[in-house]
Amino acid sequence: MENVKNPTSTMSAAIKGGEFLIKETQAKDVFIPEEWNEEQQMIAQTCTDFLAQHVWPNLDRIDAQEEGLMVDLLNKAGELGLLGISIPEEFGGFGKDFTTSMLATEIMGAGHSFAVAISAHTGIGTLPILYYGNAEQKAKYIPKLSTGEWKAAYCLTEPSAGSDANSGKTRAVLSEDGKHYILNGQKMWITNGGFADIYTVFAKIDNDDNLSAFIVEKSFGGISLNPEEHKMGIKGSSTRQVFFNDCKVPVENLLSERQNGFKIAVNILNLGRVKLAGAAIGGSKQTITKSVQYANERQQFGRSISKYGAIRYKLAEQAIRVYASESAIYRASQNIEDAIKSLITGGMDEAKAKLKGVEQFAVEAAILKVHGSEVLDYVVDEGVQIYGGMGYSAEAPMDRAYRDARINRIFEGTNEINRMLTVDMMLKRAMKGELDLMGPAQKVAAELMSIPDMNSDNSGMFSNEKKAVAGFKKAVLMVAGAAVQKLMTQLAKEQEVLMNVADMIIETYVCESVLLRVEKLIEMKGEASCKEQIDMMKVYINDAADRIHKSGKEAINSFSDGDEQRGMLMGMKRFTKTDPINTTELRRNVAAKLIAENKYCF
Repeated sequence: MENVKNPTSTMSAAIKGGEFLIKETQAKDVFIPEEWNEEQQMIAQTCTDFLAQHVWPNLDRIDAQEEGLMVDLLNKAGELGLLGISIPEEFGGFGKDFTTSMLATEIMGAGHSFAVAISAHTGIGTLPILYYGNAEQKAKYIPKLSTGEWKAAYCLTEPSAGSDANSGKTRAVLSEDGKHYILNGQKMWITNGGFADIYTVFAKIDNDDNLSAFIVEKSFGGISLNPEEHKMGIKGSSTRQVFFNDCKVPVENLLSERQNGFKIAVNILNLGRVKLAGAAIGGSKQTITKSVQYANERQQFGRSISKYGAIRYKLAEQAIRVYASESAIYRASQNIEDAIKSLITGGMDEAKAKLKGVEQFAVEAAILKVHGSEVLDYVVDEGVQIYGGMGYSAEAPMDRAYRDARINRIFEGTNEINRMLTVDMMLKRAMKGELDLMGPAQKVAAELMSIPDMNSDNSGMFSNEKKAVAGFKKAVLMVAGAAVQKLMTQLAKEQEVLMNVADMIIETYVCESVLLRVEKLIEMKGEASCKEQIDMMKVYINDAADRIHKSGKEAINSFSDGDEQRGMLMGMKRFTKTDPINTTELRRNVAAKLIAENKYCF
């Protein structure tokens, strides 16, 4: 496979992570999924064919954890090169860019438990070694991980260390002869734990404050496993507790520098968050297709249930949320890819550049993880409802989809943690002078005191939607700015306010992303062929305005009172005001297209 170049790979206005809140982005500067080139579409088709041939017909066998089946599936994926899409060619991979690897992740996301196993292997299992390993470590491990000869797992979580990963108790002590670290401790919820050959294990050396990371081969000995966990969903994914009892790890298997483990964990989680969002969208699309097909087949009162408005609402809303989330995911993916290329051009080592590129967009990674996982939850929930009684039957597909989706709001940092991180990272960047949030926030505060401009320019395509998105940004800056001033150091403890602000930021980013996508699509295809996409974008922004207003109002009411409160509530109303549109009609248009195509077709 030759190297893939995206049409938008050289951005004219390189944007930094989090800057979307204070800078206007042009449609020409975003990547949209309608731009996939032929080779990327071939990779996507290979992934789809793999699922259709090997995974979907065997979902019950996979969930029953049939001995050796998951390992066999990963081997088959390895033979096709699907485990090495983003691994450099020198280590036996295809060396594809970040957006291409995201596309493969999205398609595989429809693979239920297999999606979890392959994501854990190619992501948190392989990438710590690829990005932090020295030349010898990479040469030894990456080729075998790329082909699937060796399977990988990642051991961070402990019984008493979940969200607070750095509080883990696993310890490493240097042996008397100085040749090995002796590893002792317990890890839990380890995906691929039952069959992994290689573990990336996080432990503290002696009494260090921070974690270090180690590459541990199962063959080193001193490793024992608890039986497979019985889980609500993703039943086919191997999840075990892993115990290290005087496990001897050669000193050369320390990954990166001592005490660098926490940083490795954080950066790999950033990557995992973006990828999880992509996988969630893949699962969502598959669920919508099944929902549409069932609605077309199922007859009640003498006609298909897809002819009824209540069902059409559900089908359209499923599609609208997915289309919006997907717009944000690939916008950020291309931003990450551009940041990586720019760093490599500036002379940075490729592995370091990849980490730095993702780290730069850590805010967006957290946003996408939350939004993608919650969209999937909405889609599967409505999928069950569309199937009605059959939705609750284990014989029908929604049972598995519903249960498997639920873990995604917990994986890669809970959605609550990710919401708080979104705000925390934004504010920290502002404090460091990397993001000028205070200037724009003060401008918005001044605007509150002025008379609203009733003569704003309403000409040009989507001027109402653009005005709405600009207003949403002002709403965020107003509430966040006031919260910082009012609560100061106490803000970190006011988690409800942080969650409100995070929800406003998330909706704003997704609204702008879907607007930019539709704008760019019209440039490519003309307005006439983008009718349903325009409808989806308009409905999403219209409904997001209400969600942002509610979050903003809750936050304002919790930390202000008197004239200040009244002023901000008026501002909130002004910044989230949208022109009335007939969302019923627009949703019907979207549903009609889905029903005619008998699948998710956007």
